[in-house]
Amino acid sequence: MTRRARSDMIAETRAKLIAAARQAFTRSGYAETSMDDFTAAAGLTRGALYHHFGDKKGLLRAVVETLDGEMDTRLDAASATPDPWDGFVRRCRLYLEMSLDPEIRQIVLKDAPAVLGASMLEPSRRQCLASLAARLSAMMAAGVVRKGDAETLARLINGALTDAALWIAEADDPALRLTSARDNLDLLLSGLRTEGRA
Repeated sequence: MTRRARSDMIAETRAKLIAAARQAFTRSGYAETSMDDFTAAAGLTRGALYHHFGDKKGLLRAVVETLDGEMDTRLDAASATPDPWDGFVRRCRLYLEMSLDPEIRQIVLKDAPAVLGASMLEPSRRQCLASLAARLSAMMAAGVVRKGDAETLARLINGALTDAALWIAEADDPALRLTSARDNLDLLLSGLRTEGRA
């Protein structure tokens, strides 16, 4: 019988705790979830949680980072089209649609800002702004969208998308708000197109 590498055991323990926390936070929210809820579900002790994440807030941070990575992967896949404008619109729409996902709705949009604060979410925001600005710059260079300051436009679009996603997430009927947000997003983005390309 071969002994498992310590790094494999560490990775497995972290993965178990993150998976259990995702389920518990989604089901009950951060405030209503006790550490025992996810340590028991993972078959681990509080000591394992403290060792790997420091505390419950550290575990939330790791869960948010995991979800952020998964969201980025989904957004990049939605953007991968031959038509850069179509990819851009699909990316923006998907961001809004993800606010209906129970994990994203509860953990990323509700719990993370309230518990972790804006400073923890800043690296993700900066990455998103850089990605949007790069896409806008490329479309300006190709004559797909009107000339403007790509960084400023990225901030405006990101701000609108983030606020709309939070608005959708807090609704009693989020699907209704998503429909309205999607329709009006199309109206907003159409102003970027160059003449004759709509």
